[in-house]
Amino acid sequence: MRIYHHPISSNARRVAMLAAHLQSDVEFVEISLMSPDDRRRLGELNPNSKIPVLEDDGFLLWESCAIMQYLAEKTPGQTVYPQDVRVRADINRWMFWACQHFSPAIGVLTWERVWKGYVTGQGPDAREEERGESELADYASVLDKHLAGRQWVVGDSLTLADLTLAAPIMYLDKAALPLGGYANLMAWFGRMQQLPAWQQTEQAQEA
Repeated sequence: MRIYHHPISSNARRVAMLAAHLQSDVEFVEISLMSPDDRRRLGELNPNSKIPVLEDDGFLLWESCAIMQYLAEKTPGQTVYPQDVRVRADINRWMFWACQHFSPAIGVLTWERVWKGYVTGQGPDAREEERGESELADYASVLDKHLAGRQWVVGDSLTLADLTLAAPIMYLDKAALPLGGYANLMAWFGRMQQLPAWQQTEQAQEA
């Protein structure tokens, strides 16, 4: 089983964290986003030309959350995606919310403050920064309120929801994400950073 990825991608990071947590037998293949050959190869794997992509004996799967669910389903005894239908629905809810709302808000700020200069040579657009901060404040408030009195997003232990939500916060410092005022969220993120899976993938990102 292979996963095509790049360590700067928070979508790939959430998959890598899960694979590390589950100790999955996965080969990670890095795709250079600056290489025309690698980008052409990526387009052959995923018509959206985005990472991550999972390849398992001829089966190709893209979309990070779908890959996470697949990896969990293939791992006997895992606890991050329990069988109980309501618990799974709750986990799915937060995974979809992360992809639809939380991550895109962070993405506005990571683009303006981290990647835009590399790609276009231009500085950040103050109006876009304001939009990103406003959207992030809305969604961070939702997550912060939910985490009051909780250690984890769903139930009493780590699940796919936590890994999905934590990944884009990898740019907390580089993109100056305005999350310091959300005490519950930041306490939860501190717990995420203590996980071996986070620390192992942090090392991969910095390598």
